[in-house]
Amino acid sequence: MCLQPVRGGICFALLLFPSVLPLASLDPTRSLTSPQTSATAVQPAHPIPPKLSFVRVFSSPDDVRSTHPVLDRTLDVIAGPADAVAHPSALQSPSAVVTDSNHRVFVADTGAKAVHVFDFLRLKYARWEGSGDRLHTPVSLALDGHDNLYVVDQSDSTVLVYDAAGKFRRYLGKLRGGESYFSSPTGIAIDRATGHIFVSDRQAQMIFVMDKRGKPIRKLGSRGGGSQPGEFKSPTQVVVAGHELFVLDAGNTRIQVFDLSGRFLRAMSLGYADQHTGFAVDNDADIYVSDRALNQIQIFGPDGQPLYRFDPSSIKDENFGHPSAMWVDSNHLYVVDSQSQRVGLFQISAGNAAH
Repeated sequence: MCLQPVRGGICFALLLFPSVLPLASLDPTRSLTSPQTSATAVQPAHPIPPKLSFVRVFSSPDDVRSTHPVLDRTLDVIAGPADAVAHPSALQSPSAVVTDSNHRVFVADTGAKAVHVFDFLRLKYARWEGSGDRLHTPVSLALDGHDNLYVVDQSDSTVLVYDAAGKFRRYLGKLRGGESYFSSPTGIAIDRATGHIFVSDRQAQMIFVMDKRGKPIRKLGSRGGGSQPGEFKSPTQVVVAGHELFVLDAGNTRIQVFDLSGRFLRAMSLGYADQHTGFAVDNDADIYVSDRALNQIQIFGPDGQPLYRFDPSSIKDENFGHPSAMWVDSNHLYVVDSQSQRVGLFQISAGNAAH
């Protein structure tokens, strides 16, 4: 795998800088790409302060650049002139987003049959493309404790593993003769402490658990599915947060929570869920669930109590809506808008009055 980085011109520290300021000093209407955002973007369900504030959107190598001319010149002096490399095309059908320990942003793109790598901190962009039987339909991403990237390739029913430099290392789930251990994998999450890998399989109605070498450990659920605790109907996404495993049980319109050994803990009902519904869990164990048909993200507390709804389509001058896949990195939420072929970045404020 050969990577061709492209230099841009913005330091990712600018995106993270607001997180070190007291909440009262933050201006939620300030954006790196738009001078104003809507002050009515959040509709609280309870008298609590909004937790999301818009930062920016990005979709192509051109977005790994600063809009500040003085800063552009400063970065040119530090890093040298921009590389004379043609920019690859922008996002076509983004399906998932994750970040690694170096703050690189990985975006799976089913339309481009590739994974885009936005490195705002180091002013670089790269595009990891498959060859032959690789990366036909990348639909979900995860990273282990060594920044190895795991990519669910749904059409091939396998998981591809790349090292931090983008070199393909191995398959998970690929059996002799070309058959797969999975039926229709849709989501993946990794417990970075143990390296255990959790893969949701919509058709098998189960969650497969593997060790860090890819050896199967256990299965959660049963073939044929069901609606009882610990059973699934079209599970689509999985998230590991803290010492818990969260499963989006889309066919039963609920999220089930387990400990990392697979013991059922609790469940929360959703108004609606389908294969495009995304969800994420933040550091306070609050749960974010997207609904692209209603252009909203609903936030629940750890016990499933509704906290508020956020409408990203109401952000002024950004035309950002239809949220699907999401990812939490520290106090930032990344949201995929597959319809407008972009990813949005939002800051999550610290704490919550309802906790």
